Amino acid sequence: MAGITGIGSGMDIDAMVKAISTAEQAPKASQLKRVEAKATTQLTSLGQLKGAISNFQTALSTLNSPSSFLARKATSSDTAVVSATASQSAVAGSYKIEVEKLASDSKVALAAINSDPETKLNTGTLSIKVGDTVLADITVDSTNNTLAGVRDAINKAGASTGVSATIINDDQGSRLVLSSSKTGDGNDITVSAVNADPTEMNQSLTALAYNGPAVQPDVADYADENDPAYIDAKAAYDARVADAGAGKTLAVAQSAKFTIDGLSVTRDSNSVDDVVSGLSFELKAEGSSKLAITRDEAGVQDNVKKFVDAYNTLMTFINTETKVTTVNETDAPVTGALVGDSSVRSLINTIRSELASPQGDGAIRALADMGITTKKDGTLEMDTTKVGKAISSAFEGVAEYFTGDTGLASRLGARMKPYTDANGILESRTGALQETIEKVDKQKEELIRRITALEERLYKQFNAMDAMVAQLTRTSDSLTQLFDSMPGFVTQKD
Repeated sequence: MAGITGIGSGMDIDAMVKAISTAEQAPKASQLKRVEAKATTQLTSLGQLKGAISNFQTALSTLNSPSSFLARKATSSDTAVVSATASQSAVAGSYKIEVEKLASDSKVALAAINSDPETKLNTGTLSIKVGDTVLADITVDSTNNTLAGVRDAINKAGASTGVSATIINDDQGSRLVLSSSKTGDGNDITVSAVNADPTEMNQSLTALAYNGPAVQPDVADYADENDPAYIDAKAAYDARVADAGAGKTLAVAQSAKFTIDGLSVTRDSNSVDDVVSGLSFELKAEGSSKLAITRDEAGVQDNVKKFVDAYNTLMTFINTETKVTTVNETDAPVTGALVGDSSVRSLINTIRSELASPQGDGAIRALADMGITTKKDGTLEMDTTKVGKAISSAFEGVAEYFTGDTGLASRLGARMKPYTDANGILESRTGALQETIEKVDKQKEELIRRITALEERLYKQFNAMDAMVAQLTRTSDSLTQLFDSMPGFVTQKD
């Protein structure tokens, strides 16, 4: 019956019920809204606080890692010739590198054949070797007996072995050009071919065979220059050189040759990591370069800066969330979500206590000794120049101050661990706030049920009253009509 205006009484029953229920609901609903808003804001702030602490812990872990202070830096005087990296095991020092020859891979162009892409090859087998190793055996059949088909078969078979093929059309026709990724002396490409059926009338597969570049015969290997064998070898060499369509070596595989401090070294690759312990370098061009291996002081300074930045991010967030800002004399002050939170106060006091505690009796006993001071708002200020000088002049002292079981990074990490651990302080606070929000949700549901029941009761009461008023009105009207119709009842006139 909700929403029906009283017929008997003429009252707006719906409006009256809504007004009463709203007046009943508003105070509790407002209270629940305030509690929920506060809990949600605190929950969000605690999540952000946990993230800021986690970032700070990451910076501490990096700073506390021995690798931060054991790292070595390799510097090349000419990175266009040699670039290098050094591991922790590298010994500080310098090395002079003279690159005489770079390692390279093999590339050959097979004999030119008819440039018509539809030209068919005899079926059979192609065997591709790099040095003494067979890297691909290609079966040529009716499905791939064209130059393009052979190319595709080589690329498929050689994908895992570093052999690739392409087709180049030059003045002599179409050629298969083969490349190998394997560098080093003797790792040249050769190709052997066998026709499956010599009577086939297509282009012979043996035309693609290649045994390397033509080698001019040495007369010293024969009786004299009139030796028929020498004459035949010389004629074969000249004919091959003169044949523009014959197979050609485009690049010869070779090893890298260089000296390090005057000592000769030969390697099959331009990437070298087995000459100096802990040092890896890449040969890039012929020439000379000097490699210097030093402590990575810049890396240490960068890690110290990350520590300061992460700490400042944490403290700035805490300052914001625990700040009380006065608006004016009449309005209530604006407060941060974590104002008065005992766990946050405890965290701040714990961190500041560790930062203020001197350590050891060396040159670096506190952050201020290396140029890091505390500002009025609790954040840190880092003097880059002073920190750099401290790392250079007292490297071991800086390392001892930050690292180890008693170092600042370890002590701060241990202090913050109870806050971020599973079932730790922040997780407990978060759990309590989530329970508060759940309770508020249940109270909201209960309030809605109670108000709904109230409205139903009010509608029944008002509708009963309305019906009674209607009945009394009808009775009154009936009596009036009865009296008006009775004999002797005459209205007197003045």
